Amino acid sequence: MSNGDIFVGEVIGTAILILFGAGVVAAVVLNYSKAKDAGWVVIAFGWGFGVMAGAYTAAPLSGGHLNPAVTLGIAIDTGDWDKVPVYVAGQMVGAMLGAVLCWLVYFAQFQANAEEDKAQPTLGIFSTSPTIRHPVANLITEIIATIGLVLPILAFGLTKGLGESGTAILIVAFLVVGIGLSLGGPTGYAINPARDLGPRMVHAVLPIPNKGTSDWGYAWIPVVGPLIGGALSGLIFNAAF
Repeated sequence: MSNGDIFVGEVIGTAILILFGAGVVAAVVLNYSKAKDAGWVVIAFGWGFGVMAGAYTAAPLSGGHLNPAVTLGIAIDTGDWDKVPVYVAGQMVGAMLGAVLCWLVYFAQFQANAEEDKAQPTLGIFSTSPTIRHPVANLITEIIATIGLVLPILAFGLTKGLGESGTAILIVAFLVVGIGLSLGGPTGYAINPARDLGPRMVHAVLPIPNKGTSDWGYAWIPVVGPLIGGALSGLIFNAAF
């Protein structure tokens, strides 16, 4: 894979991931959305379908990492670091692009947030925040949840039939749904530094009425936690398999 293919693939795939993921949250929480109050299960499946659509689209070009934690885990496992910066750059650009696309899809609903009696913070559409702000506990949650993603992804590679049949990505999509349902309650399961940081940067600059804070004091946790989880996954996989 060339650097150009990797970059383009990760931009497109990650943009699709965030468009679906942020889009389902917007659908559930924004006023005047037909899916308002549809609930956490809908959000979990929306993110899973985003993984599926984005990864299948990017796979022919880049392998469809869409996540710096996945890229890091693979690099630690294989020892191949040359392409890591290209992957991460594409993921960050794609995440920001996807956030902008989500804003455009729900532009009218975001503008309706100007109604003072119905105004609500909008950061949760783009990025994560904890239900209880406890930095150590929040960091541990993100580390464990990311291991729950990256270690199985590495292990799936040992089953040749998954790759040959093209079903590995589908299984990863359902894995993400499971993580959201089982482990997403405390922090919103970032499990992906680009998925959180890129849209948070976009939220900070978008002209959304009454959008609230971008919560930069918390922003390091959904970056550092998944990176630690991805690194530990690579080390565990190397040691155990």
